Amino acid sequence: MSLRAFSDILASTGVERGLIGPREADRLWDRHILNCAVATDAVPRGTHVIDIGSGAGLPGVVWAIVRPDITVTCLEPLLRRSTFLSEAVEALGLDDRVFVHRGRAEEQRGRLSAPVTTARAVAPLGRLAGWALPLTESGGELLALKGASAEEEIAAAAEELATLGVEDVTIQEFGRGIVDPPTRVIRVPQARRSQ
Repeated sequence: MSLRAFSDILASTGVERGLIGPREADRLWDRHILNCAVATDAVPRGTHVIDIGSGAGLPGVVWAIVRPDITVTCLEPLLRRSTFLSEAVEALGLDDRVFVHRGRAEEQRGRLSAPVTTARAVAPLGRLAGWALPLTESGGELLALKGASAEEEIAAAAEELATLGVEDVTIQEFGRGIVDPPTRVIRVPQARRSQ
């Protein structure tokens, strides 16, 4: 199991099945694989992560390869994508700690939960937080992989985040000197729920 093996799957089967655009194949390593891999420093040791709208397995499958101490649930509503994910996870020998669950995040409240939720290129922050935080355990956080517009997304989502009881949203950069631009992660803490 390696990032290179996953990159090969994305460049072949992923492109053939329309999960990765044909123009992205040449940029898979820097723009997608490494972009996700460097953000694993944000993930606590030994935790469980739900990757919402996992698509081609970015970041969930990449994180599982880089961090053998974590388990990942790839949550994906589309059949062709969840089928691809299941096949890729099996081919990479990750099926003991990466689980593919077909469904929509907003329908999983009470069914799935984890200390960490994540997503990359799924939805604007306000909508994403509304889907992710109900699946995020008390005291956990949403790690939203975003680009250069992270500050604007936080500002645009201020009202939705306040409604969800979110305070202290931060942006952290990962991979400076490894990926250009560095990966930006918006950290959205789940308020501790009273027992």
